[in-house]
Amino acid sequence: MAKWVYAFGGGKADGKAEMRDLLGGKGANLAEMSALGLPVPPGFTLTTDVCNAYLANDRIYPDGLDKEVMTALGKLEKQIGARFGDTANPLLISVRSGARASMPGMMDTVLNLGLNDDTVAGLARQAGDERFAYDSYRRFIQMFGNVVLGVEHHYLEEILELHKEDRGVDLDTELDAHDWRVVISAYQDKIVEITGDPFPQDPKDQLWAAVGAVFGSWMNQRAITYRRLNGLPADWGTAVNIQAMVFGNMGNDCATGVAFTRNPSTGENAFYGEYLVNAQGEDVVAGIRTPQHLTIRGKEDNASNLPAMEEVMPEVFAELMTIRGSLEKHYRDMQDIEFTVQRGKLYMLQTRGGKRTASAAIRIAVEMVGEGLIDQTEAVRRVEPTSLDQLLHPTLDPNAERRIIARGLPASPGAASGKIVFSAEAAETQAAAGEAVILCRVETSPEDIHGMHAARGILTTRGGMTSHAAVVARGMGRACVAGAGELRIDYKSAVMRVRDHELKEGDIITVDGGTGEVMLGEVPTIQTELSGDFGTLMEWADAARTMKVRANAETPLDARTARRFGAEGIGLCRTEHMFFDAGRIIAVREMILADGSAERRKALHKILPMQRQDFVELFQIMRGLPITIRLLDPPLNEFLPHGDAELEDVAKAAGVPLELLRARKLKLDESNPMLGHRGCRLGITFPEIYEMQARAIFEAAAQVYKESGETIEPEIMIPLVALRKELEILKDLVDRVARQVIRDEGVEIRYMVGTMIELPRACLRAGPIAEVADFFSFGTNDLTQTTFGLSRDDAGSFLGTYEQRGIIAQDPFISLDQDGVGELVRIAVERGRAAQEKLKLGICGEHGGDPASIRFCQEVGLDYVSCSPYRVPIARLAAAQAALDKGTYSLS
Repeated sequence: MAKWVYAFGGGKADGKAEMRDLLGGKGANLAEMSALGLPVPPGFTLTTDVCNAYLANDRIYPDGLDKEVMTALGKLEKQIGARFGDTANPLLISVRSGARASMPGMMDTVLNLGLNDDTVAGLARQAGDERFAYDSYRRFIQMFGNVVLGVEHHYLEEILELHKEDRGVDLDTELDAHDWRVVISAYQDKIVEITGDPFPQDPKDQLWAAVGAVFGSWMNQRAITYRRLNGLPADWGTAVNIQAMVFGNMGNDCATGVAFTRNPSTGENAFYGEYLVNAQGEDVVAGIRTPQHLTIRGKEDNASNLPAMEEVMPEVFAELMTIRGSLEKHYRDMQDIEFTVQRGKLYMLQTRGGKRTASAAIRIAVEMVGEGLIDQTEAVRRVEPTSLDQLLHPTLDPNAERRIIARGLPASPGAASGKIVFSAEAAETQAAAGEAVILCRVETSPEDIHGMHAARGILTTRGGMTSHAAVVARGMGRACVAGAGELRIDYKSAVMRVRDHELKEGDIITVDGGTGEVMLGEVPTIQTELSGDFGTLMEWADAARTMKVRANAETPLDARTARRFGAEGIGLCRTEHMFFDAGRIIAVREMILADGSAERRKALHKILPMQRQDFVELFQIMRGLPITIRLLDPPLNEFLPHGDAELEDVAKAAGVPLELLRARKLKLDESNPMLGHRGCRLGITFPEIYEMQARAIFEAAAQVYKESGETIEPEIMIPLVALRKELEILKDLVDRVARQVIRDEGVEIRYMVGTMIELPRACLRAGPIAEVADFFSFGTNDLTQTTFGLSRDDAGSFLGTYEQRGIIAQDPFISLDQDGVGELVRIAVERGRAAQEKLKLGICGEHGGDPASIRFCQEVGLDYVSCSPYRVPIARLAAAQAALDKGTYSLS
């Protein structure tokens, strides 16, 4: 019989940390902390299996759950010494979500459950504090009303704000018990008005409704969006944690807070966090009140005049510091913790691996190796490869002029410039249209997740370093400035004001999440320098890798960038990109529109020295590293003139009538050019094109050798091969040109000739093709197109719907379809290597920079991956992790 409920508390637990798939991350860690003897309020966890059964069975709970929950609740009553629903001594509980992966703010929570019009009086008598009891009740009505009854937050918030205005106060803490009774009555009236039913008074009804709402929140839109953005499966489900309430809002000897055992922005080994006196946890993370710093240093660093917890609660702070050390030592990772102080006693409500920036992740991993907490292998595994993208792009130029208009808290490092938008919807829409935007909000909420992901940066006027905006921005790698209190945002007028500045939606600003500065206009940027901890981690990663990492590059800038980021060669040099240069496009068009081989050779003669110089520059930059050069691939119509003016320029250069060129252009038009006259088919029908390119490559290699003594071994790649005979013919052409250049230059040139495998037939017939190839490079962009029968340029209009409906897990152009396209790759590897044991194998599509695709490349035995220059460090780290996971290497 299935076990649905796992208890924790009192120094013991049914579960443990390793059971996060079943208990969720929060439930597993509550069990672990309980077993460690830490002060955890007792409770129990409803497993992720319950969630999946509930959602799959039309939101009906599984058999036996009711009995297990009531049994666990009875044990909880005995532990606490209070009874659930008792009017004299009521047990109050929290109902919280907890998936196996941290999803901050994406699902729902209900606190103070068990309060009603009768039990609130019992709570007041037990606590000896009416204000506290009625404050807790109004909080419960707000949360339950929103999460369970679907009453939008602003309806009840408006009641509270109007009451504070009537009383002439600014803060919730200035309201007394009578005020809260008035507010509660107004809340209940509003709920009846909106829902047609009174607020539920039976605590058991409250409990089951809240549990169902929290399970249901696994499928709310913000959770779905977060899972899609982070690649989390929908079938994981969430656990629900039911826990005895402890109260941070009982007076000035009570508090609630959120802390990180190390700085999540920088990685510094310094306690980092915030707290609020006389508050509950949601007040901190929601940014409703600007919180105070835990440490004196934190207060001083942020120029706060509010006292630190270290000052006002020194004994509790000392206990928290001890627990900080215990948790880090036990989990061997930086922890994100939530705590409550009730009448001077500390309680731990949560611990989990803390969200952190890429730079923080690297520093923490490297320093923990030095501290002996983890080894180098674990350090390499610890850093998420895609997070490195945060480090590889430009930062603000320190010498640039900065017109600073406001300062807030440096909540998530990095800098971003863009147009001001005031809603998540506007951010998503404008970003989809190619605009850089900064999402400006009073405070963010989980509903803003899609806009936060679309924005380049985030700016809030309220909230602290552990607010929703800060935590989510750090996890996404977005620059964020939080709590810029000088700014005033007027959503109705779509303006943001600060002193004498009035900024409208669409105006450009810059935010620096490392300093907290907000600036007018766009501030220039500079390239980042990668060294220190980053260099150390990448050295460890490179030692673990078995696959090489190359870059896709054809310009000198791309090649230099690739070298700077540690590329071990060029895996794809697309020669057609060189043809679009303004100084040669007319000659290229003249060649394409030529009438016969003689005219074409005449035009190619003009292009040859330019193409040769292209390769000279690349060979000089790469200094002997391998370079795979793909001969001309796209259909010729991509190079053709688009209007009469451009056509006239070509006619003049070629010395032929304009009407004749029009006729030739019409003859070259194709209805489906991507499956038409392109790739090796061009080389077969117009061999002089490939002859010119091969000559340029070999002459450049000879020139570089004569000038520098550097030996160049180019790898010449024939694109779009489907038939062995195609490769045989074109390899013979390349070999013939090579012999001519070697003879004329008097220089020995070693080279390879291979093909790009990008058609299903080539995968299936890889054996015969491999017999005449020195290497295969999988062009998975076109292989995905031809396997699925999709156009990469057009599929975006419906692939999003496919993802949302679960037809595909992910866009196959972003992450390799391992079942279909991957099966073809696997077949080609096996048959190619069977025909030629030493066949060099690589991948050069965009998948070469995707960690999941890189893992697949490791599994099937490729020799290298190639990706865009800025993704080279990501690929290096992903390749190391793939090798470690496969067990091919271990660092010690």
